Amino acid sequence: MKPVRLAAGFLTVGAWTFLSRVFGFARDIMIAAFLGAGPVAEAFLIAFSLPNLFRRFFGEGAFNMAFIPMFSKRLERDENAGEFMNEAFAALGTLLIVFTLIGTVAMPWLVVAMASGFIGDARFDLAVHFGRIAFPYILFISLAALLSGVLNATGRFAVAAAAPVLLNVLFIGAMVVADTLGLDIGLALAWAVPVAGIAQLALLWRGAARAGYAPRLVRPRLTPQIRRLAIVAAPAALAGGVVQINLLVGRQVASFFEGAVVWLSLADRLYQLPLGVVGIAIGVVLLPDLSRRLGAGDAAGGQAAFNRAAEISLALTVPAAVALLVVPVPVVSVLFERGAFEARDVGPTALALAVYALGLPAFVLQKVLQPLFFAREDTRSPFRYALLAMIVNAVVAIGLAPLIGFIAAAIGTTVAAWVMVLQLWLGSRAMAREAALDARLRARAPRIVLASSVMGAALWSVALWIGPGFEVPGLRYLALAGLVALGIVVYAGAGQALGAFRVSELRTAFRR
Repeated sequence: MKPVRLAAGFLTVGAWTFLSRVFGFARDIMIAAFLGAGPVAEAFLIAFSLPNLFRRFFGEGAFNMAFIPMFSKRLERDENAGEFMNEAFAALGTLLIVFTLIGTVAMPWLVVAMASGFIGDARFDLAVHFGRIAFPYILFISLAALLSGVLNATGRFAVAAAAPVLLNVLFIGAMVVADTLGLDIGLALAWAVPVAGIAQLALLWRGAARAGYAPRLVRPRLTPQIRRLAIVAAPAALAGGVVQINLLVGRQVASFFEGAVVWLSLADRLYQLPLGVVGIAIGVVLLPDLSRRLGAGDAAGGQAAFNRAAEISLALTVPAAVALLVVPVPVVSVLFERGAFEARDVGPTALALAVYALGLPAFVLQKVLQPLFFAREDTRSPFRYALLAMIVNAVVAIGLAPLIGFIAAAIGTTVAAWVMVLQLWLGSRAMAREAALDARLRARAPRIVLASSVMGAALWSVALWIGPGFEVPGLRYLALAGLVALGIVVYAGAGQALGAFRVSELRTAFRR
């Protein structure tokens, strides 16, 4: 089979992810306007986070990190990959049906585990009710994620990358319909969650069928292949559990401060834009590519893929992190300050965004470094690293919360992300040639940081100058658009002048 084209695949996934994030912004702007930072908004966010928490185990997380390399290598060697996919689909589906039933019954305890600060007020009962409606999403989205892995391994990225757009479109539609008909918007959002899961699974099923890999429903069996898959997935599941504990710690800390769940959620949505467009896109494309190259013994190709992924990630995320760090208040104010989301909510959300921005390069570098381990079916090392990162996160977030409040949760997340990157980097030093940095990356990385710093200084200076424009309703959108345009122009010019990148190289790579 022809090799995966890294730049072209990245562009495809990144473009669809960007579109999904745009609709996600529209969704969150509407939620903030309709519900503000009140109890219904906080209850829904906790309810929606529960199936998303567990999908990291069964969806894009542990299961897929084990499944994709094994499927990719069978694909490369023509070893009946379709049969393996059917067996995995049956095993995962059976496990998820049982898990969904248990989770629905145990919802009050799950809400306590996620947000014990809700106990004793209206948010708790709302979160339990919304959670029981939304939880079946885990079944549909995890099976959809497996089919996404199949399509990505075959180099067909478009359908898998487009599926998340459906979720946000359905959320927006649910709010519009509920508002028009005078229905409960929180309840409409909760019902939109499982409906979106069904829609995404249907889209991915059709895409897999067109690629020649339509799932065939078979009786679940513990075959040698599935046994091997479970052995490889188990440490990744434990690592995923550690990562989710980090999220739980953050939610728990936030639940004790009124409005903090919404502030952190909106800040998370903003930094997830570059993380999704760059980090997730690189991770999705790089893992099957590295797996197939390792299966074919192509060490030089593996090294080139890893280095170019790291270079593209740094070139796009470092300036994004700097921009979010130096002008968080205008960004939050223009995007979210309207309706029930008041001026008093802007400051805390902007503070959380600035803290998350400090960790953005780390979140993306994890997506670049982890495939080095997963492509070798090494899921134990990332688990050990995640365990230490979890301890760091808990100590920082819980330890600092009594002193500095809700922002301790964001600080813990950022510090833990850098601890994880450091461990992944040190662990990869013992690997073969594929993990070695080439001369081009070593030369360009510091220049990317310098060019981003020049851009940051320009943004900060101009934001001070045009600051009053962000207070004028008719000018605030134009002012923010002007800042974005300025950042792009300054960074592109500084990067080209300093040799951080060559625009012609990017054009050539994406044309391929």
